[in-house]
Amino acid sequence: MSGFQVWAQPWWVNLLLLIPFTTYLVFRRQGHLLRWRQLIIIAVFATAFGFAEAGVVVYLRAAVGLLPGYAGSLSDVQHSPQSYEQASSLSQFPQSLLTIEMYREAATMIMLFTVAVMAASKASARWLAFLWVFALWDISYYAGLWATVRWPTSLLDLDVLFLLPVPWIAQVWFPLLVSLLTLLAIIVSNLGKAKTGEIAVTGQKGSGY
Repeated sequence: MSGFQVWAQPWWVNLLLLIPFTTYLVFRRQGHLLRWRQLIIIAVFATAFGFAEAGVVVYLRAAVGLLPGYAGSLSDVQHSPQSYEQASSLSQFPQSLLTIEMYREAATMIMLFTVAVMAASKASARWLAFLWVFALWDISYYAGLWATVRWPTSLLDLDVLFLLPVPWIAQVWFPLLVSLLTLLAIIVSNLGKAKTGEIAVTGQKGSGY
């Protein structure tokens, strides 16, 4: 575990922190774009897909011999005296697997975007759905890793967030913070519009009497 690091690398990765605030400012004025039922269904998919993604990462670590104790039980992996360093292991991956991993990352983004497209018809609603499914997928990915192999051991562990176009390196707290704030921004803006809509409907009914 390393000390606390404020900035992610490369520098432009830190711009992701603007996403939650931009999401709130934009969607609080857009109206009720997605129903709660849609958001819940998307959340179920994102959670399952995040766990599947965690499983792929576990298999990949084991395939290149970077998962201590994987030949035994899951308990052996979780209680192995050897620690796993995600960021430092990047240099130990064969180039062939790194290439496949980049293709897999691109395919993952396409899948998440496809779900967003199917969830709504308007462009703004699709963007909202994409942010929602991405944030939940990201959180469930880390939850899946911790539940299976007890990594990350701390929010200060370094992680390789993405490989495209170059490796994105940040401590685990960074992507989790962005995802949690994005979910909060969507929920708050959606709740605000729902209340506004209820008031408007009530006012219309009252004026008819």
